[in-house]
Amino acid sequence: MGNFVANEGLSIFVILVWLGINAYLFVQFYMNFLVERWFYTRVLLGHALSWARAPAACLNFNCMLILLPVCRNLLSFLRGSIQCCSRTAARQLDRNLTFHKLVAYMIAFHTAVHIIAHLFNFEYFMDAQLNRNHSHLPFILSEIGNDENVSFLNPIRSNETSPTIVMFTTIAGLTGVVITLALILIITSSMEVIRRSYFEVFWYTHHLFVIFFIGLVFHGFGRIVRGQTSRSLDSNDPDVCADRFEDWGKNESGCAVPAFAGNPPMTWKWVVGPMFLYVCERLVRIYRSHQKVVITKVVMHPSKTLELQMKKKGFHMEVGQYVFIQCPSISRLEWHPFTLTSAPEEDYFSVHVRIVGDWTQALYEACGGNKSELQEAWKLPKVAIDGPFGTASEDVFRYEVVMLVGAGIGVTPFASILKSVWYKHIQNNEGVFTKKIYFYWLCPETEAFEWFADLLQSLERQMAEKDMADFLSYNIYLTRWKEKEAAHLRVHHEDENDPITGLKQKTLYGKPNWDNEFTNIASTHPGSKVGVFLCGPPMLGKSLEKESISHTEAGVKFIFNKENF
Repeated sequence: MGNFVANEGLSIFVILVWLGINAYLFVQFYMNFLVERWFYTRVLLGHALSWARAPAACLNFNCMLILLPVCRNLLSFLRGSIQCCSRTAARQLDRNLTFHKLVAYMIAFHTAVHIIAHLFNFEYFMDAQLNRNHSHLPFILSEIGNDENVSFLNPIRSNETSPTIVMFTTIAGLTGVVITLALILIITSSMEVIRRSYFEVFWYTHHLFVIFFIGLVFHGFGRIVRGQTSRSLDSNDPDVCADRFEDWGKNESGCAVPAFAGNPPMTWKWVVGPMFLYVCERLVRIYRSHQKVVITKVVMHPSKTLELQMKKKGFHMEVGQYVFIQCPSISRLEWHPFTLTSAPEEDYFSVHVRIVGDWTQALYEACGGNKSELQEAWKLPKVAIDGPFGTASEDVFRYEVVMLVGAGIGVTPFASILKSVWYKHIQNNEGVFTKKIYFYWLCPETEAFEWFADLLQSLERQMAEKDMADFLSYNIYLTRWKEKEAAHLRVHHEDENDPITGLKQKTLYGKPNWDNEFTNIASTHPGSKVGVFLCGPPMLGKSLEKESISHTEAGVKFIFNKENF
């Protein structure tokens, strides 16, 4: 229970507060439209009025939040500011995209409720015009506004029109259609299968958020939903006058014709702050994109993995951080995230790019990956860099014992960590708190080992020379190979080095038994706080998080951290 609180306590608290605010706003604004001022509006619309206005308030709140988790520079600043005070609080910022998605789902939910309620509202408005009965209060209310200088209550001014015409000829209707279509495209293109296979579709449709926010700000300017004015309430008390509508306006009745007005637009007040912060964010990105970046070296690794070594004036990084890369010759709009694989101690920064899509294939070809001859330096493409940005892996040296788990290309952040560990030890850096690292690398096929094996071989050799062989324990797994499939390699099992990786540590086949791994680490390091770091698929993350919670015992804590970008 204690480890569950350590891993998830603050996240759950934040989510509960967020849900609580949504619930409060919904109930509060629902009740706000049950007061006397909205009595005549409810005569036309019933409770559909409250069902439309309550989710609108929640939409304002969530649209205020939706941009904040993607202000990367703001989050990096906050992470660095609170890191010294609370590591747990800083770790919550690493879940920014998860919160971004939750807020998006909440926006979609309240949008659906808001739309459905307004569809009922327009039907009620239309029915009030069609039922032309002068003894019927809804019709009398619908007729108000036909005279000059008198405000209307029913936006449908004639029985010869239709809700569809009103939808496309009013500010509220037209902006409502636009922002709904934009939201549908944004959410559907954000599905995992689209984002992974057609990233460009996801990228371009996501920028419809500009249209969404413009439409959202202007949506309420038409003031299409109206209530009785404060002055009108003095001359027409609904409790007294509602049943005497035939005498409205007569001197002896004491009931004047009610006057109506809509609430002033409020959405802009909710979103202007986050929009300003996001504009500042984009200006910072534009400024960074114009800073010169020099590609100093290009390495073509096996299995179509491209390594770019670069330099940029004033660039400073920490282990586990990532950058966004833009290549103008491919696209001036697309920015793609890549983990830094170099160490802070090196005089360059590098990324490893796995060729899996159109953009990465274009980058591969622009760097000469499809050519047999060497690419001349002046022919290399220009690139722009935004970052670096912090991740959970920045905290790796804050733990005495560390578990690093990488799956496939997810090993990239740990390349930076392992390099930095080596540099710190050869420089006799006594500030290194970490005493033991357990490294697990899970790969489906042998080709994925090739680019990273050289680094591990170098570390293995240098650690042995420094008599530090026990500092780093690593296990490499071929997850798609079974023991019987690897039987032909058994003839080499007694060799000093592994026949696949060339390392002294032999390659394992199948998947790790995480229960055994966690149990062994807990028994080896009693009284320690163990940092578990993963860069890999969600299913593996769920498994490791579950093991972290279940293996926490008295004196031993496993703190789970996952890369999210």
